[in-house]
Amino acid sequence: MMDKKAFYTYGPDGITFVSAAAGAIKTIYAPLCGADASSLKSAITPFLSGDIKLDKLHYVTKPASREDLRRPSREFFVSVKGKGTCSLAKDSPPAFGGVIVEIGQLWHQVTRRHPSRGLGLEAVHFIPVGDETVELMRVTVKNISRKNITLTPTAAIPIFGRSLANKHDHEHVTALLHRIEQNKDGVLVEPTMVFNEEGHGQVRCVYFVYGADGDGASPLGTFPTVDTFLGDAGNLDAPQAVMEDRQPVQCSEGALQGKEAVGALRFKEITLKSKEAKEYFIVVGLAPDAVGARAFFKRFASPKAFEEAWARNRKFWEDKTGTIRFKTGDEGFNAWMRWVTLQPILRRIFGCSFLPDHDYGKGGKGWRDIWQDLLSLILIEPCVVRADLLNNCAGIRIDGSNATIIGAKPGEFIADRNAITRVWMDHGCWPLMTLLLYIDQSGDFDILLEKVPYFRDPQMARTFEKDLGWLARYGHKLVDKKGHTYEGTVLEHVLVQNLTQFFNVGEHNLIRLESADWNDGLDMAFARGESAAFTAFYGGNLLKIAGIIEDLAKRKGIAAFEVAKEILLLLDTVGPAPGGVNYDHPREKHQLLFDRYFRAVQPALSGEKVSVGVQGLVKDLRHKGRWLFSHLRHQEKITVEDKGKNYAWFNGYYDNQANQVEGKKHGAVRMILTAQVFAVMSGMAEAKEIEDIIASVDRFLRDKNLGGYRLNTDFGIRHYPDLGRAFAFAYGTKENGAFFSHMTVMYAYALYERGFARQGHEVLRSITRMAVDGHRSKIYPGIPEYFDSEGRGMYPYLTGSASWFVLTQLTQAFGVRGLRGDLVLSPQLVREEFDAKGNASVTCPFAGHTITVQYRNPKKLDAGSYAIADVSADGKPVSFERLGPARIRIARRLIVQSIVLTVTLELC
Repeated sequence: MMDKKAFYTYGPDGITFVSAAAGAIKTIYAPLCGADASSLKSAITPFLSGDIKLDKLHYVTKPASREDLRRPSREFFVSVKGKGTCSLAKDSPPAFGGVIVEIGQLWHQVTRRHPSRGLGLEAVHFIPVGDETVELMRVTVKNISRKNITLTPTAAIPIFGRSLANKHDHEHVTALLHRIEQNKDGVLVEPTMVFNEEGHGQVRCVYFVYGADGDGASPLGTFPTVDTFLGDAGNLDAPQAVMEDRQPVQCSEGALQGKEAVGALRFKEITLKSKEAKEYFIVVGLAPDAVGARAFFKRFASPKAFEEAWARNRKFWEDKTGTIRFKTGDEGFNAWMRWVTLQPILRRIFGCSFLPDHDYGKGGKGWRDIWQDLLSLILIEPCVVRADLLNNCAGIRIDGSNATIIGAKPGEFIADRNAITRVWMDHGCWPLMTLLLYIDQSGDFDILLEKVPYFRDPQMARTFEKDLGWLARYGHKLVDKKGHTYEGTVLEHVLVQNLTQFFNVGEHNLIRLESADWNDGLDMAFARGESAAFTAFYGGNLLKIAGIIEDLAKRKGIAAFEVAKEILLLLDTVGPAPGGVNYDHPREKHQLLFDRYFRAVQPALSGEKVSVGVQGLVKDLRHKGRWLFSHLRHQEKITVEDKGKNYAWFNGYYDNQANQVEGKKHGAVRMILTAQVFAVMSGMAEAKEIEDIIASVDRFLRDKNLGGYRLNTDFGIRHYPDLGRAFAFAYGTKENGAFFSHMTVMYAYALYERGFARQGHEVLRSITRMAVDGHRSKIYPGIPEYFDSEGRGMYPYLTGSASWFVLTQLTQAFGVRGLRGDLVLSPQLVREEFDAKGNASVTCPFAGHTITVQYRNPKKLDAGSYAIADVSADGKPVSFERLGPARIRIARRLIVQSIVLTVTLELC
């Protein structure tokens, strides 16, 4: 039963939800898509707004950003004899919000009642999970009055039929390319070519809107163009063809060709008795040709075919998100997590584009995105992810930077989405984190020894140089001086990323900010900016690389690793002249990187390889990592007095004037969450420092009214041209003081990882509480990119924070994770996460099987106060290695089938 006060209410399946409140919000939307990135992609609102497209070159309907959602892009009109017209996309006056939305994974149903017309209209939309590039729509028209009603239906979907760019560039001219066909099923559009002033291309597809009623009858006729359907005085809210009851006609060639197209289908007049209903099926999409379009249509244009496709759709997505299932004492949270688990899959399909909230909106995936989206996918399907990891590593340059955009094909890289030369200083951090998770979950150490090429383009020396002699026809793979493609191990690639950054420092001996770090808004301090926040991250990485090298060497019996000869320059304590660089002098580090290493590897390296002993390599990496940690602790601590109390945290940045950014400036406290997250996560901050950070974050960044954590305090300035565009945004939006989900979740992860479970739980739940308060957040279940100062969720669905939330909840709160291939159980659940009987469980894949871990905590003990007493599977004891009171390790070889592990918790 629907709770009328709640923004939405979950159904019995714990996934589907119903909302009456959503019908009052024009800009709320849900995604629809097929099984993978090659499928059709849509967005849909309670008012049937939102576009339908395949990719940036193939938009079936007109591209729609957030504000475009105020206008419908799909409609179904019903003209009632003697009573006027009503439609699916809007209420009949004087009603407002008279709509019920029911949404599942990934389908959308809207029901709208028109009492003054005596009708109820319902539409179900979804995209099949097969290879058909279509969106399906079933409309049910029901007589809800006590009298017979005579009515005439008209379906209408404008057909854009061209690329995203043509929304503004040559919009009219590209309509002239349309060749429109009226046929018995509906309207078909075949453009004659792709309009591109750099070189016109051929079109190999058609766009169509076809329909039939539930008995298989075709439409009476069509209105195939804007002119014939909307008319000079109409629009899609009130098309003249409907309002004036015009009859469809077969258009002349002059009236038909080279026009803006509309798939407007007029069905025959019918009479419905009281409680009687009639179904209509609309199929919209694109196909290789007219034959393919009709085949797609016939595949779904019947009640039985539609229901079967819908059932396949529901099962497919429920299976996908059911791979990881959480069961806590909060059923609403359990259901909400099914939608959060879906989000990384949506990112894999949509990228960061193709929904109404987007930045560039041109397709492709960013460097940071691909690595972090793999985090949750590794937890679901580690074997499938291996190829992606190898392909992604091939996007790394020999200077430690990388291609920033990853194309749809394996190994397809682009320097930048907008052909701008720039480099983000944090990009080298993320691959190691993802690779380590993969190795821990799979035990696949061999991936580190796989060989892949390096990315090559004109950009060199981290944008300081450009190879004017390089041409695209040379290819995008680094070659040696003999012209052979050079390949190095994945381990070598990771070393290059992290070692180059150790030497890439500014005046304060911190890693240069370059074009920005994780915070893309810090983009105006290239010359003198530095990121202490990510210096900590890189320091932690160097220590982790040392650890994984030791484990790899031990497992494989390896005494030395081969690397490119030039990399010895970066391993300065084991190279030809060990100890030649004084780390306390930024200039010496800068000279080694720019004057020696870059000159040695650019434009080509020698191709020679040398062996580096494990012991020396590990010692070098640990020396560098510990040096960074010591330097940060000594130099970057901030102490601020506020209302008689002292607060301490770590500074995160220096601006383009080389000024420290954080602290008390002009009487106002300036604090950024980012530096605190990575100080904790990297291992740099010690226990007392973490306690100080928690107190400072709670004091200065936690919002008392909304309960969430802001990305930064209000600096009280209109702009900060010496740091970045972020501070020109209104405070509380985007990267200037919004409740930025990604950084907040990483803060929670860091706290859990360092043993601060209660605080980590509270940080996670601050996001959940803001998200599920739908009357304020105005979003469906899931995590948005950020919440603004009013608590409104912005950029829902396509955010990396979802991967991090799943990762944190599974591996830290529930403590179910891999460790070099074995299974570790290390729960940090707080007492309120257990149900009334003291139970909590999670189901997830591990070692090729499905495991369910059931924690039994009958005394409702809190995290930190319980220990693991015993573990059993089907009533039989399971052997394990104890790593701590509430931390055990189960050998991978013991997981030979899908099992339920029951873990009993008792007082420490």
